[in-house]
Order: sequence, then structure tokens, then C-alpha cells
Amino acid sequence: LAAVESEPSEIVGYVKYDVAEGNSMIAIPMTTTYTMAGDLGTAIGATTVSYWDNTAQMFFAAEYIDWLGDWDNNFPITNGSVLMVYTSSATNFYSIGNLPATNPTYNLVVGNNTIMIPLNRSDLNMAGLVGNTTNATTVSYWDNILQMFVSSMYIDWLGDWDNNFPTSICDPLMVNSISSGTFPGVAKSINTILNNSNIRK
Repeated sequence: LAAVESEPSEIVGYVKYDVAEGNSMIAIPMTTTYTMAGDLGTAIGATTVSYWDNTAQMFFAAEYIDWLGDWDNNFPITNGSVLMVYTSSATNFYSIGNLPATNPTYNLVVGNNTIMIPLNRSDLNMAGLVGNTTNATTVSYWDNILQMFVSSMYIDWLGDWDNNFPTSICDPLMVNSISSGTFPGVAKSINTILNNSNIRK
């Protein structure tokens, strides 16, 4: 990976994620040779790799079992996967590969959803824009230092987003949507969405 860091353009494209001691949220924007969560976990020295289940509204984890020498509850991963990893020491994760032939899409449910901003959506450069596109009232990122989600929230009476923060392609995020849909989709005004729902009535 050091060679990739010094000469990335001569190999393939890559996206670098800082991985903290503790939990870190990463994504897989490039095509990947990792097919299972355990493969990625082993590569970066993680002991758990988790994904958010939209239906159950909770994280499910693959865990490395030391005495077994293998991963329990291992699950498949692919381009666009959004993952929470736990490592005992800080490191970096590189999503290395070619640009995907098709950028990932995400089926959103009412409630919390994990997404990654696709490589072709550099226009989604603020949390509020992501929120409008995902019909969300909150958009959150994982803070490696605080070890918690930090959120931007749509304030109805203000008609704007509080604690709006910059976003970028390949960012893994948690969005709380008030309607089902597909991301990326057509951006809507959150005020229009709220007016057509019973959320604040």
C-alpha cells in the first residue's frame, strides 16, 4: 500500500479512508477484489466489520474469532458497500481498483439508511443537499475522534439545515429518511416533503 500511496496514478485509482483505533466508517467506491467482509477485515487488521440493515434498523457484524481462526457471520461486500470497522490501532484503508461500470444506488426506507456519495455526484457537496436528495431530516457522519455520529438536522421553522457540513464523493453517511425511495434520485425540497407528510402534523 505504501507503493500505491506514492504512485497511485501508475497502478489504478484509489480512495483513502483514515481508520481510527476503535470504530470507523468506510465505503468501497472502486471495484474491489474483496468479496467478503472478513477479507477486508483481515487486510486492515479489523476484528469486526459491520453493515447497517435498513429493515432491522441495526448494525450486523462479522467478527473474527481468534480460537477459530476465522470470521463468524461473514457476509458478502461489493462496490458501494458502506461498512463500520473496528480496529485496535489506527491505519488506512484504500479502496483500490477501476472506476465501477455503474455507480451504486441505495434503496432507502423510512428510518436510518447508510449511503455513499457516488463518484459521479460531486454536486452533493453539503449535508443539506444530500438530505434533500434522500428525503432526510438528518444527515450524519461518523467522527473517528469522538467515536460517535455527528448530524446535520433540518429545522422546520428555520427552513434550513442546522450544523450543515461539507460532504464529498465517496463519503459514507447515515441518513434518516422520511419516505422510501432510491438514492441517488431527484433532489426534492425537504419543506415540500414535510408538507406532504404527517411528520409534523
